[in-house]
Amino acid sequence: MDTVKKSYFNQGGTTPLLEETIPEHFSGVVRSFPSSEAVVSIPQNRRLKYIELAESVDRLARGLLAMGFTKGDRIGAWSTNNIEWLTLQIATARIGAILVNINPAYRPKELEYALRRSEIQGLFTIPSFRKSNYVEMLLTLIPELKDKASCNDELCSEAFPALKHVVLYDPLEPEKTERPYEGFILWQELLQAGCDISMQKLDELTATLDTHDPINIQYTSGTTGFPKAVLLTHHNILNNAFFSAKALHFTEADRLCVPVPFYHCFGMVLANLLCLSVGACVVIPCEHFDALAVLKAIEAEECTAIHGVPTMFIAELEHPDFKDIDTSTLRTGIMAGAPCPPALMKRVMEEMHCSEILIGYGQTEASPLTHLTLRDDTFQRRIETVGKSLPHQEVKVVDVSSGETLPLGKVGEVCFRGYHVMKGYYNDQEATTSALDDDGWLHSGDLGKMDEEGYLRITGRLKEMIIRGGENIYPREIEDLIFTHPKVAEVAVFGVPDDFFGEELMAWIELHAGEKATEEEIREFCTGKIAHFKIPKYIRFVEEFPITVTGKLQKFRMREMAIEEMKRES
Repeated sequence: MDTVKKSYFNQGGTTPLLEETIPEHFSGVVRSFPSSEAVVSIPQNRRLKYIELAESVDRLARGLLAMGFTKGDRIGAWSTNNIEWLTLQIATARIGAILVNINPAYRPKELEYALRRSEIQGLFTIPSFRKSNYVEMLLTLIPELKDKASCNDELCSEAFPALKHVVLYDPLEPEKTERPYEGFILWQELLQAGCDISMQKLDELTATLDTHDPINIQYTSGTTGFPKAVLLTHHNILNNAFFSAKALHFTEADRLCVPVPFYHCFGMVLANLLCLSVGACVVIPCEHFDALAVLKAIEAEECTAIHGVPTMFIAELEHPDFKDIDTSTLRTGIMAGAPCPPALMKRVMEEMHCSEILIGYGQTEASPLTHLTLRDDTFQRRIETVGKSLPHQEVKVVDVSSGETLPLGKVGEVCFRGYHVMKGYYNDQEATTSALDDDGWLHSGDLGKMDEEGYLRITGRLKEMIIRGGENIYPREIEDLIFTHPKVAEVAVFGVPDDFFGEELMAWIELHAGEKATEEEIREFCTGKIAHFKIPKYIRFVEEFPITVTGKLQKFRMREMAIEEMKRES
């Protein structure tokens, strides 16, 4: 009698896990490639070699110590992409402080939540960006910032008792930043204060750090609701970055264009730390995503790789100037954060010359990458699956009701275990217990199925699964089909309430520029290709989607907006 093969895969590795802290590993890379470029920021018109970045990191780390910060303290970064953000990322790791990544799109209410949830003791921010005035937003929450403070005085906020310092810097001229109100500490003041801290004291503190110390708090992206504070260690994110770099075949010769935001795990871990783990160069094309700026940066800096979510690649390919820009230096990169339609994958490989582009999958709670396709995988593998798990990771697919491991090919919830799994949600034991079971498995909330070689196919979110008249429907299948329509640029399928079936399907569709289509045209396109009950009853043509700052579609917002519209029409 044949034994049923279970959906479980344990990815070994010939290269052992790194047992270093981030500053230990970074110092080794600096010694190996001191004269190689570490970071280029086009908006700031600045570039630093590895030895120069290391010196900047140490200056900032000494400044942090001078302000009273030390191991375990929480320091927030509320800013767009710039060299100072990257420097702060490594400097906090140098002293063992916990960097708290804050979405630069946050408004005061969201910022208030982040400050309280993470009990932030220090906050680094820029004055403003476009229509966002960070200084004025802070004043609405912390009126005490109008009062006098210096590097020797601590902020006394009634609303945020843990917060002691707010540091302001202008990324265009960080060492010439002007003080808007007396309560702000300036970047140059912090650096000056650090002159009183010896390198010996800094090195002694770094030597006390352990690779399993918490080093980072990242907030979940909020595509399905309120974000949670994910607590990650040196061991989590350094190894995830390093093994991702190995999968990309990255070396010191590579130059990665980074349009994804640093505050997100995609930017901080899979871009910044990935490059710094092997001596590659981080290229910052813009403070906030701009398709044309990204394309120009690829050409000007001869980038060999580019990361992004599918909506970013669509914007780049659809830009009117795309055909006039040379992207032939591109070789690889990671597309992740959302399902990649096959038609988009083909265009990225052929039109952007990114022949080795890889599909990645994971979540913030897993540091973040769990799966990645390989450059030698067939095109079908790269469009139909998210690849196999990275080295030193385990994955299984379980029944959503019983928790039992399912046979190969069956759809269930994807679970992870290994070095990459978070320590937990900061100060939230209930949520931690809900996500992590007693055996250390992280329950992703994603639905998928596994084949005999360990390749995983994601079929949707557990919370996105639509149940129509007893039929389980996964939006991904329908989206992939509609996306192949020649007029369709982007599509999202989700469920809306229905008195008879419980739920009905709705599709939001964005067409290519200049195109027109009808609801019936889309339905006819689907007819005969998928079951009749999977063809959306409701179709809306939209000009834009509600998305996170990283480009992830927010289906819960679409559902809310659609329900309100349906109420008005009834």
